[in-house]
Amino acid sequence: MSPPSSRFGSINTFYFMVVGALCVLAFLAFLLTRLNRQGRQAATGGSKAGSEGLFLYCAAGVQAPVERIIGEYLEEYGVPIRVQYGGSATLLSQIEVSGTGDLYLAGDDGYADLAYDKGLAVERIPVAAMRPVLAVKKGNPKGIHSIRDLVRDDVRAALANPGQAAVGQKTRKLLEEAGVWKAVEEQVTRTGVFKPTVSEVANDVKLGSVDVGIVWDSTVAQYPELEAVRSEVLDRGTAQVAIAVLRKSKTPSAALKFARFLSARDRGLKHFAATGHEPVDGDIWQETPEITFFAGSVNRRALEPIIKEFQQREGVIVNTVYNGCGILTAQMRTLRESPGSGFPDVYMACDVYYLETVKDLFQEGVNVSNTDIVIVTQAGNPKNIQNLEDLTRPDMRVVVGQPDQCTIGVLTRRLLESSGVYERVKPNIKSEMQTSAMLVPQITTGAADAVLAYATDTLAEADKLHVVPIDSPLAAAIQPFSIARSSDFKYLGQRLFAAIARSPEAFTAAGFKWRLPLVNNATASGSSGRVSGDTVGKPNEPESK
Repeated sequence: MSPPSSRFGSINTFYFMVVGALCVLAFLAFLLTRLNRQGRQAATGGSKAGSEGLFLYCAAGVQAPVERIIGEYLEEYGVPIRVQYGGSATLLSQIEVSGTGDLYLAGDDGYADLAYDKGLAVERIPVAAMRPVLAVKKGNPKGIHSIRDLVRDDVRAALANPGQAAVGQKTRKLLEEAGVWKAVEEQVTRTGVFKPTVSEVANDVKLGSVDVGIVWDSTVAQYPELEAVRSEVLDRGTAQVAIAVLRKSKTPSAALKFARFLSARDRGLKHFAATGHEPVDGDIWQETPEITFFAGSVNRRALEPIIKEFQQREGVIVNTVYNGCGILTAQMRTLRESPGSGFPDVYMACDVYYLETVKDLFQEGVNVSNTDIVIVTQAGNPKNIQNLEDLTRPDMRVVVGQPDQCTIGVLTRRLLESSGVYERVKPNIKSEMQTSAMLVPQITTGAADAVLAYATDTLAEADKLHVVPIDSPLAAAIQPFSIARSSDFKYLGQRLFAAIARSPEAFTAAGFKWRLPLVNNATASGSSGRVSGDTVGKPNEPESK
C-alpha cells in the first residue's frame, strides 16, 4: 500500500494536468473564434462606424419610431446616431449642398429615388407605407368630412409646404389631379398656414391654431388629441418611407448595417408598426447576414468580382454555389423539404429553361445577359468543321453537356434536334460533361475534336481554340436572376441584383452580351429592383403587412 503522501502527490499531478489541458483548449478555442471573426470581417469589410457614429437625415414625420430605434441600436451596438430632422425635400437639398452624411430616411420613396438619380445615394431600402389624411381634433368639432370642407369660410387649414415636405408635395399632386388645388391653396394662403414639416401641421391642429391639416395617417396615430378623416381623393396617394445610404458616407458598411436594423421586420419595423405605420415585410435581422446564392457555372467569371465587392460594402456573407443547373435544381427540390437546410436565397441560372423548372419556388426573374452556343475545335480547325452538319461525319469525336445535369446539355440537345442532325451526331458523342466548364478542356487536352460550349468559356484559352458560330436562334443561353419565395432576405437579394445590374462591364469582359438597359443609376434600383428592358419579370418586392 502506497504512503498517503504519494497518493496525494499523484492526485495533485493529475489535477494540474487536467487543468492545464483545459486551459490550453480554452486558449485554442479563443484563437479559433478570433480568427473566425477576423476572417468574416475581412470577407465583409467590417461594419464599424467612426468615433462620431453615423449621421442620419430623417423626415420629421417618422421621428417617433426612429428615436426608439436609435435608442435600441445605441444600447445594443454602442453606435451613436446623430439626426437632422426636417422636410424630405429640405433634407435632400441639404445633402446635395453639404456633401456629407451617411443615411437619408425620406418620407416618400420618390425623394430617395431622386437622391439616387442625382448620384447622392446608392442603396435604398423600403420601410413602411403611409397615406395622407385630414387631421382634426377629437370629436371633429367643425364637421370636416372631405377636401371640399377646406375651402369653407369658417375653416382654417394648415398644409405642409410642397417644396419642403413629402406630404406637402403629395397633397399638391393629389389635389391638382382632383382639380381643387388652386382653390385650397388660395384659402390656406388667406386664412391658414403652410408649414415646413408634417409635425408642425399636426401641432397646429393640436393647439387649435387651425381647424384641419393634411398629414400622414401615421402622424395622427402619434397624437391622442387628434383623429383622422379619410378622403377618397387623399387615399389615392399612398407613400412609402425609404432609407437610403448616401454615396459620400465614409463608413458605408456601418451605414448599411443600421439601415438593415431599421428595416428588419423583427427589429426596427416593430417600432414603425407601433406608431401607426404599415411596415413592409422586411428581412429578418442578423448582424452579419449570410445568404446562399446558387449560380450556373457559366456565370462564375462575371459574378465573382461583383459578389466580392458586394460583401465588402454590405458587410454580409454570400455563400455562392456554382454548378450545372440540372444539379442545382435537383438540390433545390431536395432542400425545399428540409427548412433551414441551405435552400438558396437567390438563383442565377445558365438559361431561362432551368429557372422555369423551379418557377414555383422563385419569384419572376430578370434576364441579365446572354451568351452564344458555339462549336469549339482545336486552333487551326484541323478537321475543317464549319457547321453542325460536319459533326455527323464518321471520323468525329464530339463531347456535349449532360442534359439532365447542366443547361448546356439541354440547349445542345434542343439545338441539334431542331437542326435535324441529332440522331446522326449521336453515334459520335463520346461523352457528356456534368457542367459547361468541363467542355472546353476536352479540346485543349485532345480528348475531343469538337465540343458545343458557351462562347464565354472559350475566352480563357482563346489562343488554343477555334470557334465556329452556329446560325440558329436556338444557339444562345439567356441568364435570368431571381429571388426565392422562401427567403428571409428578399431585400438583401434585391440589392445583390442591383449590384449585378450596375455591373455590365463585368459581364461584357467575361464575353456575355448585356440585356439590361445601359442608362442612369435609376435602372438598378437598390430597393425595389425596378428594371426596364428585356426582362421576364422583376425581383418582386414583398407586400406590405
